[in-house]
This record gives sequence, C-alpha cells and structure tokens, in this order.
Amino acid sequence: MKICIVGAGAIGGMLGVRLALTGHDITLILRGANLAAVQQNGLRLIEEDGSEKLAQPIRATANLAEVGVQDVIILALKAHQVAAVAHDLPALMHADTRVVTMQNGIPWWYFHKLPGVLAQPYLGRPVHAVDPDDTIAKHIDVNRVIGSVVYPASEVIRPGVIQVIEGNRFTLGEIDGSDTPSIRAIADAFKAAGFKAPISSDIRSEIWLKVWGNMSFNPISALTHATLEDICVNPGTRELAANMMREAQTIGEKLGVQFKVSLEKRIAGAQAVGQHKTSMLQDVEAGRPLELQALVGAVIEMGQITDTPTPNINAVYALASLLAKTLEQHKASLRIA
Repeated sequence: MKICIVGAGAIGGMLGVRLALTGHDITLILRGANLAAVQQNGLRLIEEDGSEKLAQPIRATANLAEVGVQDVIILALKAHQVAAVAHDLPALMHADTRVVTMQNGIPWWYFHKLPGVLAQPYLGRPVHAVDPDDTIAKHIDVNRVIGSVVYPASEVIRPGVIQVIEGNRFTLGEIDGSDTPSIRAIADAFKAAGFKAPISSDIRSEIWLKVWGNMSFNPISALTHATLEDICVNPGTRELAANMMREAQTIGEKLGVQFKVSLEKRIAGAQAVGQHKTSMLQDVEAGRPLELQALVGAVIEMGQITDTPTPNINAVYALASLLAKTLEQHKASLRIA
C-alpha cells in the first residue's frame, strides 16, 4: 500500500520504519533537523531489545503537496497540530483512501457515526475543544476515518533515530463499529510489520480507557513535575486523580461507554509504570505546547453536553491552562530578548 505518515516523530517514525521494511511504499512528513537527517541517512529504529532497523532510502518531505495520492494516511501528529495540515490532505486522497487518526485524547470525530441508544441525542455534534472552527471536519470526510489507540512509548533520541521504550500495540476501529475489508487490510499490514493490531468494535471505549488516565495524570504531573508513581503514592494527588476519573467515568457512561477495568485497577496500572514522566510533563520540560484541549478540555465539554458536573477536572484544567499560558509568555520573552 501507499502510506503517508503525517508527523513522523517518535510514534509515526516507528511505524514508518517497520512498514517500509515490510514492503509498503512509505512517505514521511517531517521537518527541521529530523527531515535533513532522514533524507541523508534514512530513519533508524532502536527496538526495546537493543536491535536496530534502518529504513534507507525512505521518502521524506515537509511538503504535503509533493506526496501524491495515497491509499492510507496516518495522522501521527498531536491533536492541536492536525488543523494546520487538514486543508492539504484532500489532495492525497482517492475514492477509497482511509485516514487513521492517532491523536491522544477525545478525537474531533467522536460524535459522528456514534452507535448505541444512549448516544443518539449527541449524534453529529462537533467537539469544539479539538476542532473549534470545524477546520478538520471540513477537510477530512468522516467516512474515511479509522480510529486508533496508541499504546507504545518511544522517543526521538537524535535526528533520524527513534528508540522504542515499551509497547507494541495499536488498537484500530471503524468509528461505527463495523468490520470492513479496509480496516482488516490496515490491521494486517501492522501485524506483518510486527505490531499487535486488534480490531475493536467499540473503539470509543478503548479511547476512554486511555483518556481516563491521561486527562488526570498528565496535567497533575505537568503542575507538580511528579512521575506517575509519585502521583499515585502521594495520598492527596492519588485522591485528586481518582476524583477526576470518577467525573470522567460518569460522562463516559452517559454516552454508552463501557469501562472494562475498575478505577482502582486503572490507577494501580499507572503506578506500576513507575518513575515515568507523562507526555505533558515532557512537553513542559521541552518548552512545547501542552495537549490540554484534547486531553482535558474536551472532557469538560462532554461534561457540559451531558449535564455532568466536573469540579475537580475544571480546577486542574484552570491551573494547567495558566501554566501553559505562562510557559508560552516566557518562551515569547526569550525570543524577543
């Protein structure tokens, strides 16, 4: 298949190397030093066991206009980056092109093609927190979308080199819960590349299971500079995370979501990860924008839609929003200086 990976960073690059080495025609969209390194030396992947894979040559560009028509577009950008590329994506699509969304948090398409009786009053609503002016929805036909949940952790350790930290699973799902030849083809391609790629008939419940932890542990860690284990061991922050999660669970259940593990088991799972910095804390330390809207703002929006009070989530969101604003102002002052 012809596959374009938009945002070939830690996760997108990991996919790109493995898919390229199993014979697919891969195009990577990336920029800066990473782009220069890949164009010159290929893209190198260091696996968990220390073994290395090198995709060279591999097509890499910063310009979507150069890419041409693709069979699959994998959006491996962060949620707040998708709108900036959305208007360029239709030129990459033929009649059957599928778009796999790999953003953390609540996706822009959440209320589209929503199955289940409980969810019907909300069918077709936008999620303004992640797509405030419908830019994404206008340029990506929801009928093309395949949802996913990303479980691996990896990082770009230097330009053109990605190291896998842990994990190997990408859950995929048609957003109406159906089973289609195209999703099976994509899952088979992932499996042939060495990934676990189960197909879920309820991708939203899978998304909520990850959001459940991300929308609590991520902003708490950003505010406290604490690891997952530290947050879970400290009684006050553990209880705060649990209260946020209870509010989110009430919202999800009103929308027909099934939480397949208990709240305590979900917290215990986070604690078991150990001294791990969440992605939002890593963004704070690196001076990158925070994924607040998709991870937290969208949950608050869903609380408003379902008439569910979210006082704990609101309070943490207010603090994290001010942190994000302060960091951006500091960054801007450094640029001026």
